[in-house]
Amino acid sequence: MATDEQLAEAAKCGSTTAFDELVERYQSRLLRFLLGRCNNRADAEDAIQDTFVNAYRYLQSYDPRWRFSTWLYRIALRNASRQSLHPAAEAIELEDDTDPLAACIALSERQNLWLLAKRQLAADAYSALWLRYAEDLPLADVARALDRSLAWTKVSLMRSRRRLAAALRQQPTIAEGNEMYDKA
Repeated sequence: MATDEQLAEAAKCGSTTAFDELVERYQSRLLRFLLGRCNNRADAEDAIQDTFVNAYRYLQSYDPRWRFSTWLYRIALRNASRQSLHPAAEAIELEDDTDPLAACIALSERQNLWLLAKRQLAADAYSALWLRYAEDLPLADVARALDRSLAWTKVSLMRSRRRLAAALRQQPTIAEGNEMYDKA
């Protein structure tokens, strides 16, 4: 299986199949990312479309020394609406042996966690948390995606975790078992 960077290089050379594979890999991830930054789903979908159009248009500027995901998230951030933000909606996908009530409770707690983060943190700090913990990007890639220094990213994540941990002390069911707060 080709890496994102290999697919980007193939797309640079004119392979539409390679670019289609990149779109397939990132479409749902970008939607989750942008739902928390746009006013509604339609705006998020528009931002995704603009992101892929811009990525295709400026593919020649992609530098393969860096991760493709970092470059793409940076484009997505630029396309996201700067208006007031609304919570992301998630679909519940159940496996055959999953208790529907437990799945709904888990989903609700996950949404509440990100809603709390949205209320407590500045937009850049929230984006840093999302990229680090929801998208599992390395610190250096989070810093590049946000066009911030590595030091700012580390300090912002530490302060954000501490701030949320303090807010969560009043809501312990959200914090239990969440890796983001185990480090606070």
